Formats: sequence, C-alpha cells, structure tokens
Amino acid sequence: MSYRGRFAPSPTGPLHLGSLVAALASWLDARAHGGVWLVRIEDLDPPREVPGAAQDILATLARLGMVSDEPVLFQSTRGAAYEPAFERLRAAELVYGCACSRKEIEDAIAQRSGWPAGVYPGTCSERPSAPADVRAWRLRVTDKPIAFTDRHAGRYEQDVAREVGDFVLRRADGLWAYQLAVVVDDAAQEVTDVVRGADLLDNTPRQIVLQRALGLPTPRYLHVRVVVNALGEKLSKQTGARALDTAAPLAELERAAAHLRLPRVGADSVPAFLRASTALWAERHAPADTMPAGDARHG
Repeated sequence: MSYRGRFAPSPTGPLHLGSLVAALASWLDARAHGGVWLVRIEDLDPPREVPGAAQDILATLARLGMVSDEPVLFQSTRGAAYEPAFERLRAAELVYGCACSRKEIEDAIAQRSGWPAGVYPGTCSERPSAPADVRAWRLRVTDKPIAFTDRHAGRYEQDVAREVGDFVLRRADGLWAYQLAVVVDDAAQEVTDVVRGADLLDNTPRQIVLQRALGLPTPRYLHVRVVVNALGEKLSKQTGARALDTAAPLAELERAAAHLRLPRVGADSVPAFLRASTALWAERHAPADTMPAGDARHG
C-alpha cells in the first residue's frame, strides 16, 4: 500500500507550537514519501471541546500551507464504526464492565504490595457488574509484552498488563475512548504511517493490542520529540501555550522546523519553505518502506 499519513488534533483550543510540530512532521513525512496526508478531528469528548476550535484549526493549517488531501474526518460522526468493533471485542469476551470509582481503584492499588500506582489492578475483571453500576467498559489485556520499532526511538517494549492494566474503551455515558477510536479510524482510513509527538509513544502498545484483537494492520510509527515550556513541561493549553500567530505563518513554520532540527532554509514564502523542508526531511529520514517495523508489523 502506498504511504498514507495523518494529523489528528483535538478541538480543545487553537493550534500552538507543540501541535504545529506534530502537524509539520506528519505533513513533511507524507510529502517526502509522495504520499497522502489526512486531517482527522478527534472530537470525542464534548465537555473538553471549545466551540469553533475545529474550524479554527483547519483554517490555521490552511494558512500554513497544509490542507488535507481528502475530506476531513470528524470522530464525533463515527459512532456507527466504533460500535461493531466494540461488540466484536465483547463477543470475544475481551471486554467487561467496571463499576470501580477512582477512590476504589486507588484503595485496591494501595492494598496490593508492589503494584504500580495508577495502573488498574483488574478488580472487576472476574466479577460481573450490574449494567446500572458500570462506570466504564475495559479491555482485558494479557501479560504478554508488546514490542515495536519506532522510526526514531528504535525498539520499544511495554508490558501493558503491568504498566497500564485493563484500559477503558467506553465510558458509562457512552463516550468512546481515544484508544478504540484511533485504531478503528486508522484502519478505516488505511493509514500506513503515524507521525506524532513522543508523549504518545507509550500509548502505542495499547493500540497494537487492539489492532491485534480486531485483526487490523499495524502502521509504522515515528514519534518526534515534544515541545516543552521553561519548566520542562510538555507545551499544552494547560501549561501556557499561546496560539499560533496566523499573521506570520512563515515565522511559525520556521520555529516548528527548528524544533525538528531542520536547517533554516531562508525561504520567502510558505510554499517555498515547505518545498525546501520536504527535501531536507527526505534526506534525513529513510523511506518508511525501508525501516524495520518491529515485532508489531504483522501483529
């Protein structure tokens, strides 16, 4: 299959430098491989969304010279695709209802000597919960470690059962979890390559678990270093990230490229910058089809 990449922002506010770095890296990788670049809006959590943010994101990307090659996909319209995937997992007895509150989970962890903090201890995995009591639906994971080869970080391995635990696929209020949605949509859009921030590196094994359980292909992955603030915190809306200056798109692109450690190209326009940066990216990153995909390739 020819290269298909994507950028998938959440509409919780305007784009900032951190999100631009991910967008630019994914766009450059797609163009360097002569591939397709898609935009997907991850509007799965209405309480966190900012009205008008999705359209603002798309307008900002266009101002920066990056427009989806196919119609933009909104995850809020995709419930009919997530439901059958969820039911397939339930039919395979890989999903169970969890009635635990956060405090109950914390107490259960405290009672298990040596159990990692924040990792669900499987309290409800063997005890059926009444539908009215269910707070979340979780995927039952095995203790088999998941490994894959990232195009930047190299081999990465995680014991999902020990480091994450049985994770949530759907909340009691019906909202779908990111992990299930991203796996279903990557497969539906035939995404071959995922380029995103390194803060999502440890999410990848969970997605591979789901890909295997659903019989879906595993893309190749490239995780780029994230932008941090003066305190070393990941740059985000919660840590003081400012919106991009759409009146100075070239300057913003140059800042993102500098973070990606691309040389300054001295372009006088956005199209010229993107052309030159694509050539630089192609020189620095081996074609994706020559990279080892790791243990997850045919998972």
